[in-house]
Amino acid sequence: MLLRALILLLVCMNFGVAVWWAAHREAPTPVSPATEPGVSSLVLLSESERPSLTDAVELSTAPEALSPESACLSLGPFSTPADLRRAMNILLPKVERIQYREVAAVALRGYRVFLPAAGSRAQALETARALSNQGISDYYVVTAGDQQNTVSLGIFRELENATARHDAIAALGYNPTVEARTEQVPQWWIDLAAPVDFDWQAELPGSDLKAVSAPCK
Repeated sequence: MLLRALILLLVCMNFGVAVWWAAHREAPTPVSPATEPGVSSLVLLSESERPSLTDAVELSTAPEALSPESACLSLGPFSTPADLRRAMNILLPKVERIQYREVAAVALRGYRVFLPAAGSRAQALETARALSNQGISDYYVVTAGDQQNTVSLGIFRELENATARHDAIAALGYNPTVEARTEQVPQWWIDLAAPVDFDWQAELPGSDLKAVSAPCK
């Protein structure tokens, strides 16, 4: 009897759960507004209207023609960007056209005195020992590179000092060479158009620049 009652109770409970699930409805989820009041919504780039080329604003115009009284010059060289920038700032409001360009230049970095390359390293070392026996201590035997087997006698900033070293070694019966040391460095020039009577030296006093006539383009 008790078992039947339990079975009947379970059947009633299952039936009740089934009826509840059948009649149950989920509460609607509140939808937040797409944007806050007064704030425009996001628009994909592909959804936006692209302006036509005819509506685009011109960002540049063709340069104006130079006056017949204009002269064109190349002014330089400037060895540092700071010097170039200073000159550009001074000249810009006073000329008709102005631009700059960078060029590669050869700069003198001093002088090297040396004895020409011997036939072998052994011969170069023998020459070095002979120099030492004659009281010359400031030398170096080059063992690699383009100057291999030469005997370096010093590097000098001033030509006068290099020449004095050359003469001292030559007096001992050797045939030294004085060679300029150079390297490529950047330089800058300013190309400008200005009235014929424009005095650029008055605008840039104390400079060691030079002006070269250039065709106006």
